[in-house]
Amino acid sequence: MTILVPIKRVPDPYEKIRVRSEGTLDLDDLKWVINPFDEIALEEAVRQREGGADVQIITVSIGGPECVEQLRTSLAMGADRAILVETEDSLEPVSVARLLQAVFVREEATLVLMGKQAIDDDYNQTGQMLAALLGVPQATFASQLTLEPGHAVVVREVDAGRETVRVTLPAVVTVDLRLNEPRYVALPAILKARSKPLEQLTSEELGGAPETRIEVLEIFSPPLRKAGRRVASVDALLTALREEARVL
Repeated sequence: MTILVPIKRVPDPYEKIRVRSEGTLDLDDLKWVINPFDEIALEEAVRQREGGADVQIITVSIGGPECVEQLRTSLAMGADRAILVETEDSLEPVSVARLLQAVFVREEATLVLMGKQAIDDDYNQTGQMLAALLGVPQATFASQLTLEPGHAVVVREVDAGRETVRVTLPAVVTVDLRLNEPRYVALPAILKARSKPLEQLTSEELGGAPETRIEVLEIFSPPLRKAGRRVASVDALLTALREEARVL
């Protein structure tokens, strides 16, 4: 079984990103990491192998040469191979899904295990689009995964609680935060990762990405929150909520 794990290079979630006066993001001197949801997906793939499953784990990232750092980290976490699809095109869910479709077919993958969304744009669409393009089943928001011969059993996080589904393979599974906690990457694993294969392709070799259909019109910081105030009693609080905030 081959598990394909797409990973995205994103700013560290603990970094504070500022908007410049001209309406652009200030990305200078930021720390960049693997998207946390994708990191969880990779950790789950490694745990499945450690649990006895006969799997090959391939990570793939789409972007510029700077993504090599995150791919090396994925190899240190336990991936067997890594693929960088180099492109300078603006990426959106459908273009990423198209390129991942080409990689999936090229590698004859059995399962795509990926984060449910990226923390930088929060689209939460790529996994669903990829499943549609491949014509395979999908299970989203996974909090538990069990692999069986020819099938995957997924416990999903839904509004009403949890839902268990069983999908035939090949399939696309997107993961949620409660699935696991990624491991700490030790120095020996980082050194060992240097000898693992990292292949570089261009988007043109995979058929190219479709034309961008989403245009960012404006970027701005949210307004500052008003300072709070103390009230003397519950009655005063209810009066303020009713007459000032008008939420009651």
